[in-house]
Amino acid sequence: MAGHSKWSNIQHRKGAQDKRRAKVFTRLIRELSIAARMGGEDAATNPRLRLALDRARAGNMPRDTIERAIKRGAGTLEGSEIQEISYEGYGPGGVAVLVSCMTDNRNRTVAEVRSTFVKHGGSLGAEGSVAYLFNAAGVLSYPPGVGEEALLAAALEAGAEDVLPADDGAAEVLTAPADFVAVRDALIAAGFIPDNAELTLRPATTVLLGMEDGERAVRLLEALEDLDDVQQVYSNAEFPEELLASLG
Repeated sequence: MAGHSKWSNIQHRKGAQDKRRAKVFTRLIRELSIAARMGGEDAATNPRLRLALDRARAGNMPRDTIERAIKRGAGTLEGSEIQEISYEGYGPGGVAVLVSCMTDNRNRTVAEVRSTFVKHGGSLGAEGSVAYLFNAAGVLSYPPGVGEEALLAAALEAGAEDVLPADDGAAEVLTAPADFVAVRDALIAAGFIPDNAELTLRPATTVLLGMEDGERAVRLLEALEDLDDVQQVYSNAEFPEELLASLG
């Protein structure tokens, strides 16, 4: 499966992403606010807000917290203005790393991101230095035994771009970002409920790392994930199977 050995899969294997409840809520609140600011308060006409609402509800966020975040983003409630910004850089072995942040203090955020890169053997790059290596996509992940042929038929009928099977019987459904919500809803209605569904950035090419660089890259990516202002971390690193096994 494309992406099977990359950073998002390590996160899922370790169960490390967004485990702390307070951090989950912080990230969800920021995403709700940004989505409302960019597309308005009506989830029916704002796909990004609809996705953020789905995640917030799945995370058991209180209704009043959701409503305040949306109103703050839409400008009907006072509060610190959150900005969305990405930083680009390089990790061990020359892998590309893209860090998506939401912050109310750009100076603080860039200082923390730069320091983390340097501490873990990487370097912060200029704007545009690695972003071109990633493509936006919707990804729905299914566990082994999903039934590849039936999933493929349902996904293509729903408007998906591709279905990528894995050796263990798992599968990923890829969509264009604009079609993600419609495809996801159609597949759920057809009985195909994904383990994970997200809008993400996928690398166009990957860099296969050895064990030493792979371990160093994992430490860098984890440290970036732990920063308060970081929403998502993307990398084109491909990790050796023995490292994946040790993290499983």
